[in-house]
Parts: sequence; structure tokens; C-alpha cells
Amino acid sequence: MAHVTEPEIGLWTAADLVARFGPIPLSRIRHDPPPGEATEEDVVAIHGREKRLYELVDAVLVEKTMGAYEAYLAIELAAILRNYVRQRGLGIVLGPDGMMRLAPGLVRIPDVSFISFDRLPGRKVPRQAMFDLAPELAVEVLSKWNTRQEMEQKLADYFAADVREVWYVDPPAQEVRVYETPDRVAVFGLGQAIEGRAILPDFRLDLETLFAEPEELGK
Repeated sequence: MAHVTEPEIGLWTAADLVARFGPIPLSRIRHDPPPGEATEEDVVAIHGREKRLYELVDAVLVEKTMGAYEAYLAIELAAILRNYVRQRGLGIVLGPDGMMRLAPGLVRIPDVSFISFDRLPGRKVPRQAMFDLAPELAVEVLSKWNTRQEMEQKLADYFAADVREVWYVDPPAQEVRVYETPDRVAVFGLGQAIEGRAILPDFRLDLETLFAEPEELGK
């Protein structure tokens, strides 16, 4: 990934934002506080006040966007993971509001995440609005508003924070890309299953099930 020089505080322009995040809709960038001046406290305060989710990257607030179908897939996958994790006493699963401080000034909000008990302080669920830890598994359900550059940076951020696997769910392609590193990826499509993962022993996810219409699941 090409290195992008971060502008001085308070001097971000539209061109700077595109250079940093790709051709992102500028409506996703929060301008109050101005790009370059946002903090972790802003992430929590805005969510509490407006119920809107923003990730914090380079002191810029970038809104998390997800359509209804993407939200449906995230909940379906979270439910599948939660049932598996709970039955085996492995840890917890968070949904799309799970804010995580991966590093000072870096807040990511995976659409679904798995955190083992070993990573939870005292093996208990933290009570603060933002977890100060990284999950073993981070899942992002891609939407039309995401850019390639944005998602490449997320991969780098996740793995730098010791996330062990990242899954990118691609609804139009009906496939899931499973990353073990930013450069090592396996692609699973319809007729295939994600299984044999070190972080999820005995777990199996049939892609036909994930992408099936709800009425089909009851047959």
C-alpha cells in the first residue's frame, strides 16, 4: 500500500481525504469535529447522543455504513458464531456496535467479532462503551460505500493489533474472503464451507446457509 502523508491537524482537504481513504463518499466524513481533530471521546459521545457509529482513523471520524441486507447478513453470522461459541464456552461474540480501541487514536468497529475469554480482562465482559482490546476474529460485511483503499487499511490495522483472522463478506459475489494475514487469503463461495480454522475448532459455516433466503432455511 502506498504511504500517504497525514496532513497537519485541522488542515485536511477533500483531496487529502480521498488520498487517505480512496474515493469515499465525503458524506461519510464527520466535519464536527473537523477532520484531524477528532478523538476517541468523540466516537463514544456521538454514538451516545446520535446513535451513529464512526470509526476513528488519523483523528478523522469515518461513518460506518451498512444497508439493510448487509445488516441481515451480519446478524445471521453473529447468531451462528454466538451459538457455536456459547456451546463450547470459548468467549463472546459482538455485533455491529462493538467499538474497539486497537491502538491510541485508532478505533475500529467490526460488523461481527469473536473475543476469547483469554483476551477479556478477568475473563469478564468489560462494561465500558469501547473495549480496549483486539478480537481474535473481525468480520466486515462489505457495502457499496466501502473503498478498496479503506478496506486494505482495515486489514493492516487489524493484523497490527494482533487480530488472528479477518473475514470480508461480499454480498453481491456471495463469497467470503478469509484473511490469515493481509497478503494470505482464501476465498469461499456457494457450495463451499469455512471450516478447520485454528481459532474456531470444529466450526463449519456453509456459504449456502449464510446466503440463503430466510424462507429456505425452514425447509
